Amino acid sequence: MSTWRPKFITFDCYGTLINFEMGPAARRVYSARLTPEQMDAFVADFSAYRLDEVLGPWKPYQDVVRNAVERTCKLHGFAYDPADAQRIIDEIPSWGPHPDTPAGLAKVAKEIPLVVLSNSMTNLIPHSVAKLGAPFHAAYTAEEAKAYKPRMQAFEYMFDQLGCGPQDVMHCSSSFRYDLMTAHDMKIGKRVWVNRGHEPENPYYGYTEIKDIGGLPGLVGL
Repeated sequence: MSTWRPKFITFDCYGTLINFEMGPAARRVYSARLTPEQMDAFVADFSAYRLDEVLGPWKPYQDVVRNAVERTCKLHGFAYDPADAQRIIDEIPSWGPHPDTPAGLAKVAKEIPLVVLSNSMTNLIPHSVAKLGAPFHAAYTAEEAKAYKPRMQAFEYMFDQLGCGPQDVMHCSSSFRYDLMTAHDMKIGKRVWVNRGHEPENPYYGYTEIKDIGGLPGLVGL
């Protein structure tokens, strides 16, 4: 496999590097009220509504979660309690990295600057980046960009801050819908799909697949 050294390696954070437990958190809150089959449907709908919520004008991520929970409860026919959504939100700072994340990042960080582009908040992302086990050049959030991924505006903000173009970057994500479809459309230099099992493969979007962050150093000759 040929290797290429980008100016920056950029990452989605939650799901790709951090174990994104939004679904499990919802299960912890609602499982006593739903059958297993209903719970699976609830989690899937909650995920879909979160995506829908980030496609419009920017709002705080807490509101994204609250609105998605409320809409999911309405769809499933039971009353929304804001305290339930808050229980999910309060868990986010405690989520830790996937086991493969720290070692893989640490090896690459010695040679290439690492950057996070996250659908997060400026007061939340430091809690997560501090757990990644490697130094990061920068961590940019939707709050700063005033746009969530998959909107191009979020990526454009990152490129402006880094002083580079899409062609200079290798972008890594476990999600096509939030990252890799847009990365393809923006002609980002190299796209890397970290196959965490969230979504099925989609070769149309022209990426290199790795099973975890341990496979990243080999893509840049390390």
